[in-house]
Amino acid sequence: MAAQRLITPPKLKKGTMRIVPLGGLGEVGRNMAVFELDGKILIVDCGVLFPEEEQPGVDLILPDFSYIEDRLDDVVGLVLTHGHEDHIGAVPYLLRRKPDIPLIGSTLTLALIEAKLAEHRIKPYTLAVKEGDVEELAPFECEFVAVNHSIPDALAVHIRTEAGSVLHTGDFKMDQLPLDGRITDLRHFAKLGEEGVDLFMTDSTNADVPGFTTPEKEIGPTLDQLFGTSSRRIIVASFSSHVHRVQQVLDAAHAHNRKVAFVGRSMVRNMGIAAKLGYLDVPEGILVDMKKVDSYPDSEVVLMSTGSQGEPMAALSRMANGDHQIQVGEGDTVILASSLIPGNENAVFRVINGLLKLGAEVVHKGTAKVHVSGHASAGELLYCYNIVRPKNVMPVHGETRHLIANGRLAESTGIDPERILQCEDGTVVDLRDGVARITGQIECGYVYVDGSSIGEITDADLKDRRTLGEEGFISVITVVNRQTGQIVSGPDIHARGVAEEEKVFKDIKEKIARALTEAIQDNKEHTTHQLQQIVRRTIGSWVNRKLRRKPMIVPVVVET
Repeated sequence: MAAQRLITPPKLKKGTMRIVPLGGLGEVGRNMAVFELDGKILIVDCGVLFPEEEQPGVDLILPDFSYIEDRLDDVVGLVLTHGHEDHIGAVPYLLRRKPDIPLIGSTLTLALIEAKLAEHRIKPYTLAVKEGDVEELAPFECEFVAVNHSIPDALAVHIRTEAGSVLHTGDFKMDQLPLDGRITDLRHFAKLGEEGVDLFMTDSTNADVPGFTTPEKEIGPTLDQLFGTSSRRIIVASFSSHVHRVQQVLDAAHAHNRKVAFVGRSMVRNMGIAAKLGYLDVPEGILVDMKKVDSYPDSEVVLMSTGSQGEPMAALSRMANGDHQIQVGEGDTVILASSLIPGNENAVFRVINGLLKLGAEVVHKGTAKVHVSGHASAGELLYCYNIVRPKNVMPVHGETRHLIANGRLAESTGIDPERILQCEDGTVVDLRDGVARITGQIECGYVYVDGSSIGEITDADLKDRRTLGEEGFISVITVVNRQTGQIVSGPDIHARGVAEEEKVFKDIKEKIARALTEAIQDNKEHTTHQLQQIVRRTIGSWVNRKLRRKPMIVPVVVET
């Protein structure tokens, strides 16, 4: 899938629906799609992407809201398919711009986002829906369909309009033995297929995985066996929203007479919400406060923690580094009950290595069946294409390899390749009379959250940070007299992160001084910036040639 060229889309005609993904295509995260018809806008999902190693200092990555920023008054609603961070995490940042955008979602999804919004001091307007409900958000009619995922209460949304219909699956799989008994409603999918689905936007995350995703129930026996053979503390790391996995941990702990403590603020908050709403069945007396864990023997304790993706500030990473109140030791069992999100591999392996050094036994998906994916594999997607028989297909939610694999599955079921739209973030798709066409490409970049800064950090800033971290820093301070053309002081060279002794820079100091003196004497009209650039070029070429490095260079020329 080649990168799309920026092409300004044509003016949207009345009666045509425009679909613009602002995130989630080409990446696993920051899912967001905008639907526009007759001057009104409907949004489906608004999630975050977590940074990778080449984005140092970044906390979160948001969708680029600039496409709709000046039209937030036209937004009739924001549909949230489920409560995972990559689908709801950016909602607070959108609602900062317009707090009264209606949020539509299931009971659990809304409870999770309301708790998050409370931290941002935003009280949202919400509308709770369940499978089978139909809501008029003129000119869009939204019908909600139950889907099975790794969090309860997930929903697909079918959008009916005069321009055509769209079935957006959100994240889903077809587990036939779900822990909560709530399966993906294929009968409803079939009914919508009979009615006619003009555009099928379907989860691509596991499109390149053959067969069918393993049922959640197969995890239970593995956990039970690990709990039965562990003689000391058990630490289970999972996503803080994975209610099904936490339920299995609670059940195994109860069967082996262990107490469970939740570790990590988001884990405590989310499981409290899930239990209160009845999505988590907590055996009486099994939960204990983290502060009281030490009063129980190690053989009677289970810690349910965040940090399964190696996040630096999450509880498990801090345990691996030895700077958490929980000290992992010889004989402890650590279970990583999650899949690796692409880009997090190195961080997770660092945590595993740190835990092993401390003497813990580490169990993960690669060594035991302690996690299954929440996404439909190729066999399940084929079923969906054959049931829905859509006129047009737009693979969503995945890296480029996932989107292409999903498109090939659609083609294998007989869908015309010209009706399979391989898009990326910012691709403009227009739907009318059963035909979906790519009509343009808008600019759609990353928006970085860095502490309290939102959108101020640029790719150039990140390049500077990477340079500082990988190559080091050299500053050169020189005081010159423009009238005499002489060096008054310096050049003084200060290096950080460059493993060289100060005497190494002796020769280059003389070259810098000579270059500056010649420049001033030849042309006294040189600006300070031009003189600094002479310093930068002189030391830069020398460092590159002599030291084989490309550090950040900050030249300072002071005139007297």
